[in-house]
Amino acid sequence: MRIVSLLPSATEILFALGLAREVVGVSHECDFPPQAPSKPVVIHSRLPRGASPAEIDRLVREYVSRGESLYAVDAQKLEELHPDLIITQDLCHVCAASPDDLATVLTRFDRRPEVLCLNPQDLRDVWRDILLVGEATCRGTQAERLVDEIGQRQGALEQQLDFSRRRPRVAFLEWLEPIYAGGHWVPEMIRCVGGEDALGSVGKASFRVPLQEVVEAEPEIVLIAPCGYTAGQARDEYESLELPGQWNAIPAVRNNQVYALEANSYFSRPGPRLVTGMEIFAKIIQPSVSVSREAEKAIMQIPPRKTAAYTASA
Repeated sequence: MRIVSLLPSATEILFALGLAREVVGVSHECDFPPQAPSKPVVIHSRLPRGASPAEIDRLVREYVSRGESLYAVDAQKLEELHPDLIITQDLCHVCAASPDDLATVLTRFDRRPEVLCLNPQDLRDVWRDILLVGEATCRGTQAERLVDEIGQRQGALEQQLDFSRRRPRVAFLEWLEPIYAGGHWVPEMIRCVGGEDALGSVGKASFRVPLQEVVEAEPEIVLIAPCGYTAGQARDEYESLELPGQWNAIPAVRNNQVYALEANSYFSRPGPRLVTGMEIFAKIIQPSVSVSREAEKAIMQIPPRKTAAYTASA
């Protein structure tokens, strides 16, 4: 089987199921595992490289308002690869290519490939999608084993947690200029490990939040995880913002409970590594729990900072 993945999380799933050789094409964002970027790239973003967060937000809203795609499909390359299966998504047209991006291209194929479209809304859907990919690629047994391993890790983590404790209020910010709160499976991940999402709700898409609402939500933990950023970039982006004095009123800021995290690896992509994201959340919420070395290394605490006038879009 020849498989093209236009979705980073699907690429991770395919490699985890032992299908590295069968993957013949990927998107420009498929960067994990390390072998993935060596595959031919068949889709590119139309957003300019190096654009500021505020500029990216403006361009995305302009594209969406015009009904235009953020992605360009390399039709010739895709046709040359002769895929039997193409995996895409219909969850977020900002994050990855959608079926609409393929529609025109596939009309020129003599033999149309099968298209598997994923659309997870919560954790249960994510684990279900692993099974769907396994079924579509004749790797059902491997997919069941992978989901079982994820369940065992989640179960072992939850056994360590003290759910009798009061749940701290957590704000997960997946963009800063302007501010967006995380959605879909992220509030569920926080809930599963003893926290309470102060802004988002399970199954609801990420959404724009005025700065004042973040302040009024009084989160005790603030997680900075802009889509597409490493933890270091997330920290730098946060520290570059000019924030008002009222930001210091947030309990998380007063108590030095602000963290920078890598969104793509552990939170924004609905794939196997979400379970590591849950370990990260758990370690922050209840530091006494034991988690994987990968999860421990992924936590970057941001030191206290001075605040000034807030200039980001609110």
